[in-house]
Amino acid sequence: MADTVADWSSLINGIFLGLLLLQVPAAAILLSRLLKGPSRHPPLTPCTPIPDMLGNVSVVVPTLNEAERISPCLAGLSRQSYEVREIAIVDSNSQDGTRELVKAAQQQDPRFQLMTDDPLPPGWVGRPWALHNGFLQTSEQSKWFLGVDADTQPQPGLVASLVQTAETEGYDLVSLSPQFILKYPGESWLQPALLMTLLYRFDSAGVDARVAERVMANGQCFLCRRSVLAAVGGYTSARNSFCDDVTLARNIAASGFKVGFLDGAKVLKVRMYEGARETWQEWGRSLDLKDASPSAQLWCDLWLLFSVQALPLLIILACLLFPSPVRAGLAELFVRPERSPVNPLLQISIPVLANLGLNAFLLAIRFALLFAIAPSYDRKHAKGGWLFWLSPLADPLAVLRIFLSACRTPTHWRGRSYHH
Repeated sequence: MADTVADWSSLINGIFLGLLLLQVPAAAILLSRLLKGPSRHPPLTPCTPIPDMLGNVSVVVPTLNEAERISPCLAGLSRQSYEVREIAIVDSNSQDGTRELVKAAQQQDPRFQLMTDDPLPPGWVGRPWALHNGFLQTSEQSKWFLGVDADTQPQPGLVASLVQTAETEGYDLVSLSPQFILKYPGESWLQPALLMTLLYRFDSAGVDARVAERVMANGQCFLCRRSVLAAVGGYTSARNSFCDDVTLARNIAASGFKVGFLDGAKVLKVRMYEGARETWQEWGRSLDLKDASPSAQLWCDLWLLFSVQALPLLIILACLLFPSPVRAGLAELFVRPERSPVNPLLQISIPVLANLGLNAFLLAIRFALLFAIAPSYDRKHAKGGWLFWLSPLADPLAVLRIFLSACRTPTHWRGRSYHH
């Protein structure tokens, strides 16, 4: 029996030692990022424009069959003040009534312009192509270019707040992390876990990245100096990227310009996808950011996610559901304390204790972070919104989704098919 316990101890503790070697460096990286949180730029708040902002911003919204969700976006943009010179809706020949909604909005607000982008050329993805067309066709008199997605719901004072922050802080490009609107139980459980993959891989919104390769951005609300965008050739450097926002932001940062990714939960809402299935399929396949990252960086990020987001829950659950091997590994420590501290079984039990402690700590951090990201979610009208608090249980699935996405190139994106 003693030999059996010893065999189990050697096997189990060898596994836990290997896990420690895998997880400890990743945990150190994660903590170094989370500790920057208290020093981050505060969330943007709505503000009113000043006369110097008059006509400073051209807004461009790319669309393709967005009739079901564009109305709140159009209404929100119309509520922006005189800092907005024009609002160009660059449509890719929608067939669902999107164009009619824009024309109706134009009757109420002459700043709206309906444009049609040229046929998509080879080597371009639809979204950056539409934005590039909007950049070329809007007024050069505007100091700022603002790309906005059709699924956003801009709040009053959004654009003035963006411009004021950029001017005050000296940013050449500012994008925002929005407040996500949740409606259904599945997405309330899965979506926060997917969002956490970004928080674990990059600094939180409001912390400026020190190197271009770690810059984060969100194209749903993407403000850039027009002169800077012209200097980098518009969206041409991100033309074939399925995460054109991050690709372009990193290219701009690499050119020496100041880029910021800030918390916009108080000025921008977004309703991205309907339910867990769409969230898994649509958002999950872009979160890997492989188009904007070197291969080595991507796989290092995947190692980190696996180590500190996926594994802690799996390890703790394994120990709770299958405790016998762990008990065997710890038997010499707790059942026979009269043994000498130099006993080999005692020594090899230390990795088990250390690993369980580390993963319990990582899991506690993960649940604590729910309070940090709670303001990033509008759950007032969500069915099963309480599942948000159980979203750490979806972490292994979220990390799996990032792995699957990293290994595949999208063939369908936003209503278009691409062949590689």
